[in-house]
Amino acid sequence: MSQAAATSAVSTDPSRRARLAEFWYYFSENRGAVIGLVFFLFLVLLAIFAPIIAPHDPTAQYRDAVLIPPVWQEGGRAEFLLGTDAVGRDMLSRLIYGTQFSLFVGVIVTTLSLVGGIFIGVIAGYFRGWVDTVIMRVMDIILAFPSLLLALVLVAVLGPGLTNAMIAIALVFQPHFVRLTRAAVMGEKTRDYVVAAKVAGAGHGRLMFKTILPNCMAPLIVQATLSFSSAILDAAALGFLGMGAQPPTPEWGTMLAEAREFIQSKWWVVTLPGVAILVTVLAINLMGDGLRDALDPKLKRS
Repeated sequence: MSQAAATSAVSTDPSRRARLAEFWYYFSENRGAVIGLVFFLFLVLLAIFAPIIAPHDPTAQYRDAVLIPPVWQEGGRAEFLLGTDAVGRDMLSRLIYGTQFSLFVGVIVTTLSLVGGIFIGVIAGYFRGWVDTVIMRVMDIILAFPSLLLALVLVAVLGPGLTNAMIAIALVFQPHFVRLTRAAVMGEKTRDYVVAAKVAGAGHGRLMFKTILPNCMAPLIVQATLSFSSAILDAAALGFLGMGAQPPTPEWGTMLAEAREFIQSKWWVVTLPGVAILVTVLAINLMGDGLRDALDPKLKRS
């Protein structure tokens, strides 16, 4: 028995390795996706090692160094490479720690919306009928509102704060995963392998989550990547409006909100957090394009 299992493992391992090689081949053909992946991994490392890399405490205030410009500009200091903000906090340290909050928001929001959306979407696509009708009408109502406006209303009800902002954004993003999962399940439900599993006596739970769902994951992975970047943007927008992370949290949107009055006079206080949001979202979107090219058979070149 163990010999048969070993033989099976040996026979499937090359197939898995071949699929990974094929995936990387199509992904790496997209230069932008590779650049986005490298930058995203850099951000992950930056977030993990922020306490080691950051030169200062992100909340420490240096009263003798208020609104110091970056080191290359006249009046800059070597100890504050990217300058300081209106209360003397080091911009570089706050940007580095802001990476932690942005990636944390992206992971939590995407996970919540993905798991909830998959569960609801599988049920809607598999059972159809009145269950599908009720679920999809609720999703349509949510989609009828602008996403940021709905998230803002939910945070206003729940109360300002990063946790409530993440919950609100996850609820707003969920309909996209529900609709995508439902469509994929409806397409797979009538396939021969599903019918064969049903004839063999598989229950509804096994059919939904072990037979059908694994074959629906490719578009969901791409959608999750794009939702990751949207979550970072929406969290920054809520922080800018004062409904997300609260001061003195070094979150990029909150940093922008605190620097509004210096838009014309102290460019680095406003520009640096904005650039951080821009390049992060751009890198994740480029990575999402590469995943789409690698996972969608219709886009693969012969």
